[in-house]
Amino acid sequence: MVKGFPKAQGLYDPGNEHENCGIGFVTQIKGLKSHDIVSKGLEVLVNMTHRGAESADNVSGDGAGILIQLPHSFFVSRGIRIPSEGKYGAGLVFLPGDEKNRKLCEAMLVDTLTQEGLDVIDFADLKVDSSVLGDISRSTEPFIRQIFVTGNFPEQETLYCAETG
Repeated sequence: MVKGFPKAQGLYDPGNEHENCGIGFVTQIKGLKSHDIVSKGLEVLVNMTHRGAESADNVSGDGAGILIQLPHSFFVSRGIRIPSEGKYGAGLVFLPGDEKNRKLCEAMLVDTLTQEGLDVIDFADLKVDSSVLGDISRSTEPFIRQIFVTGNFPEQETLYCAETG
């Protein structure tokens, strides 16, 4: 018997439990920009399919992805007013579809970030192609915005991570 798990019953067998779900990393901690690291990250991400990363419709996914450097020159070319490279952070915010709740969530986020000593530079709406979503994903599709923040960021190494098989 495996300690810490419920007793075997029905179709459940604690002997089938594993240590982790297979999360893995492809890293480049020296900050060198390279297409190779993106290619390796995408290769590792493809390995998620056999781990159940697709829903029953074989189209809806669990939202897995890769983390890459901020495309500073792209942001600047889009007219986003950001500080110099390395002096800001960016992220994707998944919000409710209805405007009232979306604005409430954004206000709470800005308040929390401010309490943590960060300043919100701006939010940017993103163009999305919902036609690629499966029915399951489409039924709960969030409104996605990009957020830009600045503050006193300590020096840190960057990790690039993705699921491995």
